[in-house]
Order: sequence, then structure tokens, then C-alpha cells
Amino acid sequence: MKKIVITLMLVFLVTGCTVVRIDTDSIDNTINVILSKNNDLYNTVGKGYKYYKPRGVTYIDTNEYNEKLYSNGNYYYLYVDINSYYYKKEFTYEENNNAYYSRKIDINNKLGYLEINKYKDKYLIEFMYNYAKIEALVDEKDINDVVLNSSYILSTIKFNSKVIKIMLNDNYFINKEERYDVFTPKEETMELYDYDESNEGD
Repeated sequence: MKKIVITLMLVFLVTGCTVVRIDTDSIDNTINVILSKNNDLYNTVGKGYKYYKPRGVTYIDTNEYNEKLYSNGNYYYLYVDINSYYYKKEFTYEENNNAYYSRKIDINNKLGYLEINKYKDKYLIEFMYNYAKIEALVDEKDINDVVLNSSYILSTIKFNSKVIKIMLNDNYFINKEERYDVFTPKEETMELYDYDESNEGD
């Protein structure tokens, strides 16, 4: 027993982590607790940014500066808006009273929103925060788990301004006009999720 306690103490000392109990049955509480933490952890590096991928979340693929992740039967689509971050693009979001869940977010001087809408027999999660957005189409029972993982990912995204500046100066974005607006909820992206669902058994 003493060995177990000592081992756990060492783990917390080495990682610098603290245990925070989160009521994951409450979406509001999950968002408030995780997004308000100043967490410098990261284990994944993209083009001009890095972030922490929670245990159980698997990297699938990268398309330019967007990533496809997977966890517990659900695909997560992570869109990182390097351009808007660099030029500090502002956005507005009006809470949707017709949505399953809708909330404007302003935590740690970072803006965003979480909107969840029912689509057929599933729920589309659109979670935007800190110039990045995660979308996922999930069963109702998975909503809280996906919001939890997404909160960790979005709250830990750190941009490398020097790298981004070099990318911009090297005309990295020439002929790469912004194809996805992370600031606006999109209903027309359903075809993407329908395609993934139809190919899950492949």
C-alpha cells in the first residue's frame, strides 16, 4: 500500500498535475472547470500550434492545419484557424434558443461557443474556442464525454506566433483561401458525417 501511495505522489510531482474533480454530468461545469485552467501540457504538434490530446483520443489524419481524431466510436474534426489567430479576427455568436444546447463562451480572455443540435438520431457538437473548433456527430449518451475531451483539446491549444509569421511571410497561404469558418455554426457539414458513418465498417 505504501508503494502505491509513494508511486502516485511521484507521478503528481513529476507531471505537476493536480486532481480536479469534475461533475461531467453538467456541460456547463465541465466547460467552466477545464477552460479556466492554465494548462501548459501538450503531446501533439501541428503547423504553428500544439495541444494536449487526452488519453483515449487517437490521431487519425491531418489535412493542412486540420486534424481528424477518434475516441470511443466517435470521430472528432479539429479545425485550427491560424489566419484568424494571427490577425486577431473578431467574431460574434448569438445563443440559439432552438438548439439542444447553446452557449457563448468568454473564459480566460478567449472567446468561443458550444452549440449542440439534433441531427436524425444523433447530435452535432460544434465547439469553438481560442481560434479552433471541434465538430463531432455522436449519440446522446456520448455528448458529455465528447465535450470533456474537446474542452481539454481546445483549452490547451498554444500558437507559435514566430512560426506562423514565417508561414505567412513565405506566402504559405497563397491560393489557400480560408475554406472553413470556425466562427460560424454550420448545418451544411452533415454530408461529411454521413460519409464517415457509412464507411465505419470498411
